[in-house]
Amino acid sequence: MDDCRIVTLFWERNSDAISEAKSKYGKSVRSVAFDILRSFEDAEECENDTYLAVWNAIPPSRPNKLYPFMRRITRNLAVKRLEYLTAEKRGGGETSVAIDELEECLPDAFGIERELEANELASMINSFLLTLRASERNVFVQRYWYCRTVSEIAECYGYGESKVKMLLKRTRDKMKKYFSEGGVML
Repeated sequence: MDDCRIVTLFWERNSDAISEAKSKYGKSVRSVAFDILRSFEDAEECENDTYLAVWNAIPPSRPNKLYPFMRRITRNLAVKRLEYLTAEKRGGGETSVAIDELEECLPDAFGIERELEANELASMINSFLLTLRASERNVFVQRYWYCRTVSEIAECYGYGESKVKMLLKRTRDKMKKYFSEGGVML
């Protein structure tokens, strides 16, 4: 079934929408959640939460492309779940560490609202990523999109942890310069 028809089912509040979305995108949604959570059980729970969130979001939203819409919801739910599971009192905190590393490179929330729409910021980040070598881009995305630890990234790419840290630092510096040259107030 095509996305337009599935969205229409959600819009009409037809419960078949969930089963159609699950049969078409369930494996991909679960994969996005697993990449962040590293747990099959948590990924499955996140997948189910995604269907509920999509059910509640349509209407009023009516996405043209269902999978990116679901993927964004899944990623947000998985990151929230990971933050809960790795809260400092539980001995973790890797997600907040990754976010803290990026804070100095991105404009503050008020600046974004005044200067850029969220889509413009996403476009600028994508444009910035295209200026990077593939190795820099991959490490950056692994750290800040998938919230991988430095040691996981080092193991994945066969780098030492110090090399990964240096790549991330230099990429953040490049990003900060890229944004400031683009007229974005940091």
